[in-house]
Amino acid sequence: MARAQGNEKQLWDDAKQVTIVGAGPAGLACAIVLARAGRKVIVREWHKTVGNRFHGDFQGLENWSDGRDVLDELRAAGVDSNFDCHPVRESTAFDSWGKAYPIRSERPLYYLVQRGNDAASLDSGLLTQALKLGAEVRFGDRVTKTSGSTILAIGPRIADAIAAGYVFETDRPDGSWIVFNNALAPQGYSYLLTHGGHGTVASCLFTDFKRQAEYVERTVAFFRERADLEMLNPKPFGGFANFRLARTAVQGGHPVIGEQAGFQDALAGFGMRYALRSGILAARSVIESVDYHALWRREFLPLLRTGISNRFLFKAAGDRGWRWALRGLTRSDTVGKLQRLYRPSILTRLVFPIAYLQNRRSLQDPSCDHIDCGCVWCQHGMRAMAEVNLSNQEECY
Repeated sequence: MARAQGNEKQLWDDAKQVTIVGAGPAGLACAIVLARAGRKVIVREWHKTVGNRFHGDFQGLENWSDGRDVLDELRAAGVDSNFDCHPVRESTAFDSWGKAYPIRSERPLYYLVQRGNDAASLDSGLLTQALKLGAEVRFGDRVTKTSGSTILAIGPRIADAIAAGYVFETDRPDGSWIVFNNALAPQGYSYLLTHGGHGTVASCLFTDFKRQAEYVERTVAFFRERADLEMLNPKPFGGFANFRLARTAVQGGHPVIGEQAGFQDALAGFGMRYALRSGILAARSVIESVDYHALWRREFLPLLRTGISNRFLFKAAGDRGWRWALRGLTRSDTVGKLQRLYRPSILTRLVFPIAYLQNRRSLQDPSCDHIDCGCVWCQHGMRAMAEVNLSNQEECY
């Protein structure tokens, strides 16, 4: 296979031990595949537990960007679904005018999973698998230097989008709702997910982070009116996402996986499937002695480029564009429609150069100067990144 360009060649020593920096989904998926292949694996995580960034909130493990069911893909790689994951085949979407669009598919649109350190969470399930297979996981272990066979998976480095809202208890039935309205989530979307007496409501913003609290309250008011939202014991939560088009996804000779590499859908910000797959690819690069740079470009580059083009197109189309898209999604099987949306087309290829340049300029939110700001990133993300210092690495991935 083709090698990475310039000085960014992945470096492996002859030892069977592999160190993974970071115990998120990407790092743990990588550890599971490596340990199953008989490699000695050490996972080093500076937090004291898995899922530290999350609060028991529901998220969607998307199932539309590939022809394979995501759980089948994981199973084929040796990663079991020993965490709670509930198939969602029906949802309701709202446009900016509040019109509802029923969305249905025979194949699951996504699998509802819980994030955090609860026993049933995705994070805890992956940790359990890694430990059972013999991987050593060191918590409270801050990495300042790397050497030897190392894979980097420390999570987002900047905030290109933030999600803020509440986790809560509820007596409402299970359901899934999403709304595309810039008054609730500028350039993003708001969502409500309920299952088994628990729920998550949030605004996912791609800009105007300083007004995070205002958008969250607008989102809650909308769902109270349109989806009969009732929250018992609500607790605030927040998260952030980082997506970019990596040059090599190799840093200092080490593969970079998950959000640290920017592997995330630029249109909607779904990244768990990308994270898990990138961890599996990095493990394959070790086991099969193949080039990680070539592997990720084959698997991700078309998706990443199409996501950037799609974000540009839908941002240009505005509210009317989202309404047109929602109308199309309700007329036939939604998963099939979304698969075509995520597939490269003549249009997405033509607009990509312009979309890429605009995307690079707009990702870091200019409204947030990090001064007297209470957004999720300023409260938690910047402080967390200050604690992570891989001092012998260059920002060259």
